[in-house]
Amino acid sequence: MKLMRNRIRPYAWGSRTALAELLGEPNHTGEPQAELWIGAHPDDPSMLVCEAPTGADSGTHSCDAAGTSLAQAIQADPHGTLGSDVAARFGARLPFLLKVLAVAAPLSLQAHPSVPQAKAGYAREEAAGVPLDAGHRNYKDEGSKPEMICALTRFEALCGFRKPAQTVELMTALVVPRLQAHICLLASRPDARGLRAMFGSFLSLDAAVRAELIREVVVACARKVREEGPFAAEYRTAIELAEQYPGDAGVLISLMLNRIVLAPGEALYVPDGNLHAYLSGTGVEIMANSDNVLRGGLTGKHVDVPELTSVMDFTASVPAVLRPVTRSDAEYDYPNPAGEFQLSRLELDGTGPVELGHEGPQIVLVIRGELTAHHEDGTTVTVRRGQSLWIPATDSGVTITGDAIAFRATDGLSTMALTA
Repeated sequence: MKLMRNRIRPYAWGSRTALAELLGEPNHTGEPQAELWIGAHPDDPSMLVCEAPTGADSGTHSCDAAGTSLAQAIQADPHGTLGSDVAARFGARLPFLLKVLAVAAPLSLQAHPSVPQAKAGYAREEAAGVPLDAGHRNYKDEGSKPEMICALTRFEALCGFRKPAQTVELMTALVVPRLQAHICLLASRPDARGLRAMFGSFLSLDAAVRAELIREVVVACARKVREEGPFAAEYRTAIELAEQYPGDAGVLISLMLNRIVLAPGEALYVPDGNLHAYLSGTGVEIMANSDNVLRGGLTGKHVDVPELTSVMDFTASVPAVLRPVTRSDAEYDYPNPAGEFQLSRLELDGTGPVELGHEGPQIVLVIRGELTAHHEDGTTVTVRRGQSLWIPATDSGVTITGDAIAFRATDGLSTMALTA
């Protein structure tokens, strides 16, 4: 087991303070700090920190991981680091990526493909000779990208399509004549076909026509917000998005989506095909280790409308807000169907040790307080607020003690087997 040194990604939508406060390190540059990456993603793999270990066998411990990235360690010994089952299923790569997101401005509207869609899209673009780093490339790998966000603060998101009747009611109440033709597409077919038609109609508008429609919609939204009636939060979100992304179709599309608010400790699972955007807040995110993102708005990056709509699920549904389920006195699970990952919350109160038994890879991220990990060979590692610990599959018999709140990330194969 090793401490990890993780990298911060400075995207424009990030907070200038949230990650600095978590890590206890000043943000000297003053630039936005958006994502803390914790894992073995090839673009920014975590480094394994070699400290002089303590314990009965410390004299025989080697420091061969000094200067080694987690990705390199896994490539060198996939079965030892990941376990035989994970290596057999996912190859020589960690199947999940853990992050801390600090969202100060909305992320792009996006959806992720399923595995068959990703394999087909990747093969298509490879055959066409599209460079992997091309701005218009849609598929960077053959994987799907289900994800889950667990709120550390109040966290707001758009996720999945609202029930058609409610969207018709919301838009009709704005009394915008130019909007009526789009409303009719859904009112006449209040199902997935109608949602697809309305979605496509917003994206296909001429830029000047769309900008004028958005202007009229925003004026109407401001009027409804002042009235403090139904859908006031949704109207307010559209106004805020229009200020940041003037003329963007995502402003109109946001009015079709469920607006979700998570309290600290609550989580949201986002499956393949789900159109979503994170709006604000800080949270721990875990996802399949894939780069496949198809965007639909609220971005200056490439938007491929036909490809996006081909992978999207237009079924209307209300996303379930996940609350932790007790696994033990100190551990609480966030159940989900992904085979790539599982996430739990650890709450240590200074009493007896908590066992971290698992046959695959594990990462423990401390977000409050301090804990100590104890290996059965006598080695101990202290993990403080903002730090993370890598536990390979070969390190059985790890227990933790301390006064801390932490998140534990593992593969989801054992959970998937139980629900199969």
